[in-house]
Amino acid sequence: MDLPKWHERPESSDKKITDQVVLDGKNFLKLADHFITFANTKNKTVKSTDLKYIMLYAAARYSAHVGKNVIQIDNHEEYVKHLSAQFIDMLREHLADPKL
Repeated sequence: MDLPKWHERPESSDKKITDQVVLDGKNFLKLADHFITFANTKNKTVKSTDLKYIMLYAAARYSAHVGKNVIQIDNHEEYVKHLSAQFIDMLREHLADPKL
């Protein structure tokens, strides 16, 4: 199975989110911001050093569900390598962001 890279998406779309084959970039970032806002709210009572692992755990759990039950990946190791590479790419991009 050909797995898409996280940034391979249109910048924007006139279609409703539910009608998009791949979520457009504008809505992708908007939804990501909801998770970041939730984490920032939780950071009032939970250490950020714990929150980063909580978010990783939740992402791993949900990604495992999607891999096994939604797209039904046969080769789990290939899926793990793909998602790991996507995470590394995102992390490097954010670490290089001078506005962060």
